[in-house]
Amino acid sequence: MSLRLERLDAVGRLALAYAPRQARAGLAALFMLDDTLAAALRLGRDPAVRQLRLTWWYEALGRLDTAPPPPEPLLQALAAELLPRGVRGAELATLTDGWDVLLNPDPLSEAGLLAYAEGRGRVFTLAARVLGGAGAGVAPAGQGWALAELAGHVSRVEEARAAAALAAPLLAAGLREPWPRPLRPLAMIAAGAEQALRRPHAGALARLGVLLRRAWLE
Repeated sequence: MSLRLERLDAVGRLALAYAPRQARAGLAALFMLDDTLAAALRLGRDPAVRQLRLTWWYEALGRLDTAPPPPEPLLQALAAELLPRGVRGAELATLTDGWDVLLNPDPLSEAGLLAYAEGRGRVFTLAARVLGGAGAGVAPAGQGWALAELAGHVSRVEEARAAAALAAPLLAAGLREPWPRPLRPLAMIAAGAEQALRRPHAGALARLGVLLRRAWLE
């Protein structure tokens, strides 16, 4: 199933290059699902429309467990690459939980930010399964990555600062110990998020250098 990999950012494309060949399509599909769910909230300001988009994806992902995918490229890729690896559609559907939190028009509390991080951060846990590895740092790194991503995109300054403050210790905890070699792509993505927090104005070459060093450490 052909996917538009250019939708992945430079960090994602570099990390993908370090993934085992047999896992690349599944890993790409997972992170493209994350990007698609983000787009469901970015496009349009009507909360009801954005909720409908998330609900559509939640239901469509859940149906992958009981029916063939519809003619939608990403759903077909997820069914072809992830279901055979033991990732159920119901698990993919739970990735919408974090995005649901962002539908609240009020500034997020610490509890709300952590709920968002837990929901969106599950993409790391599922990606680790696709890569055939496991590690204690995966869950906190995934949550820290989610919060760092939010900090870089949310428009409310205080919310961005709160997200960054919560992200930093989670990423530090997740990256404290070396990860199993199969999980090297995820470690690179987490290291990129940590670098973005520490040096938000660093150039692309500096950030890619950090990722490459992390790749050699794993």
